[in-house]
Amino acid sequence: MSSTVTIASPEQRAAELEARIRQAPEKFRVMTGDRPTGPLHLGHYFGTLHNRVRLQELGVDVFVIIADYQVLTDRDLADRLGEHMEGMLLDYLAVGIDPARSTVFNHSAVPALNQLMLPFLSLVSVAELNRNPTVKDEIAHSRQSAVSGLMFTYPVHQAADILFCKGNLVPVGQDQLPHLEVTRTVARRFNERYGAVFPEPDALLSDAPLLLGTDGTKMSKSRGNSIALGADADETARLIRTAKTDAERHITYDPENRPGVSSLVLLAALCLDRDPHAVAEEVGGGGAAGLKRTVTEAVNSRMAPIRARRAEYARDMGYVRSVLRAGNERANECAAATLEEVRGVMGGVLQ
Repeated sequence: MSSTVTIASPEQRAAELEARIRQAPEKFRVMTGDRPTGPLHLGHYFGTLHNRVRLQELGVDVFVIIADYQVLTDRDLADRLGEHMEGMLLDYLAVGIDPARSTVFNHSAVPALNQLMLPFLSLVSVAELNRNPTVKDEIAHSRQSAVSGLMFTYPVHQAADILFCKGNLVPVGQDQLPHLEVTRTVARRFNERYGAVFPEPDALLSDAPLLLGTDGTKMSKSRGNSIALGADADETARLIRTAKTDAERHITYDPENRPGVSSLVLLAALCLDRDPHAVAEEVGGGGAAGLKRTVTEAVNSRMAPIRARRAEYARDMGYVRSVLRAGNERANECAAATLEEVRGVMGGVLQ
């Protein structure tokens, strides 16, 4: 008699996790974050920031890392790092990250976190790191003429970021699943070799659709094709006017055949909380100019309260910096406790 083993898809697993989160949010700790390589943009807002606030509101313990060390993975210098970090803090607060319920900290301020890198690197092979498809893609878009060793160890660095606070839930897009699998492998192998210390974190697969930049490629801080959260209404209008569309006048939502037009339709729909097909039908024969007017109005309306909060926080940078200091203090306490536990099960190897 044979039995069939059913393996849940990432989508099924995400649905199960969502149900568990709603039933017992206190059992989850989310670890997520961004590299301060430039201003956060609308792709970040609809892709990750909105979801972090949602999880926070559900009662999940949310850790948000400003990954300043990881800026150097694909560039030689950390240009304007302080400016980008403060801008990121302003964006986090403006979109609704609450420092009373979420912990925002920066990587370089938590040295015990980085001490986990050495034992973690001993748990993965060079071959495993070399065939990571996400790393290959990041290398292809690297600013460096020669790729540094940091790029290959990037997934292990992320494992340390997630496991230092024993994060058990990581919101990711489909393209980030290979990175998270490295974290799960590190946790499993550490537990098998030394003793049960770390959870094997689950991926909370994001269903956020891909927003294209104004040039028709993926919206990115480093590609200069994004609409920053800190942009004002006039700059937003100017950027949307430059967005790539096509020659067909009648507007339809067809991501496969009309990616530029469809991305603009989708952006308007997200801002308006409407179905993109309905938005496209409403614009109809208005052409690219009509579509861009609709998108501009929708974005500026949706972003207006966020911009107002951002401007208010920017008037009190002392408070903004105090949020980071408090977050760094909590992260350091957490990292020190984890490192002590790791040293204990490893028999003093890291003493």
